[in-house]
Amino acid sequence: MTSSVAAIPAAASDRAAAHFGTAFEFETDCWDVHDAIAGGKQDFVLFDARSPDLYARGHVPQAISMPHGKIVDAKLRDYPLDTLFVVYCAGPHCNGAHRAAYRLAKLGRPVKLMIGGITGWIDEGFELAVGHGG
Repeated sequence: MTSSVAAIPAAASDRAAAHFGTAFEFETDCWDVHDAIAGGKQDFVLFDARSPDLYARGHVPQAISMPHGKIVDAKLRDYPLDTLFVVYCAGPHCNGAHRAAYRLAKLGRPVKLMIGGITGWIDEGFELAVGHGG
């Protein structure tokens, strides 16, 4: 008897590698963001796409409060066009980071989503910063 997991065969390895490899063009994770910040290798701008109130209650250190609805060209003018932006929101149950990533991409900016958001950050055991500072 075949399980529902195996009922549809897995893709060929070359197709799987292409599929999963492509994901890294669009996503990063909490661990890699934390490692870059802690190691002094932060080569991206980190946007918290949630409300300013949620940001103040707890956010990823070095993140800038930038609610997805506020992402407009005028807010980005001080960043070079090739600046990589990483965006996050509350977690997998929230699409604020996707909305932020979409807006940045529509403005021609390189962007990645930090999968897991605040939920993932906390799950990894990383500390949050509080208050309105980044």
